[in-house]
Amino acid sequence: MKKYLLTACLYTIVTTILLGLIYPVALTMLARTVFRNKADGQMIIHNNRVIGSAIIGQPFSGTGYFHSRPSAAGTGYDASASSGSNLGPTNQLLVTRVESSVRAEAAQQAIPIDLVTASGSGLDPDITPAAAFYQVPRIAQERHLPEDVVRQLVIDKIKPRQFGLLGEPTVNVLLLNLALDGLHTPRP
Repeated sequence: MKKYLLTACLYTIVTTILLGLIYPVALTMLARTVFRNKADGQMIIHNNRVIGSAIIGQPFSGTGYFHSRPSAAGTGYDASASSGSNLGPTNQLLVTRVESSVRAEAAQQAIPIDLVTASGSGLDPDITPAAAFYQVPRIAQERHLPEDVVRQLVIDKIKPRQFGLLGEPTVNVLLLNLALDGLHTPRP
């Protein structure tokens, strides 16, 4: 019995060191060597400064910018708070938050659902093309641009389904807003 207990303890120690320390460190070093940009969070650098990540959402509140979906990880899209809200469709907290978001839009037309609900992780950097097109009139008016120009910008930034069949088309809000700022048109 003593022999089996000692063997079990040694296996636990060896596998903990191997799989809990050596393997993660080796994999991290390999990823940072081979896939540096992806391993570092796909940071976007503009004018020699990091302005965000292509894979973690961030809030945009100005009327001249496309807005992201709400975050269950707080207003700053805090990655350490990543998780779903776990609120069901009949939960009054969720209903109140969605109603508040809908009222804030003050729209005459149906609001795309991803503009009033958070993603599963609360950190989704993408919105649906419908949510981006929905915001075109507001942005065009605020920036004094023709709607066709802003609409074409959205079309250019639509990321199609992976391999033509996996997932849904999306638009990365940060990349779209950067392209919007790059239009070089006068803003009021």
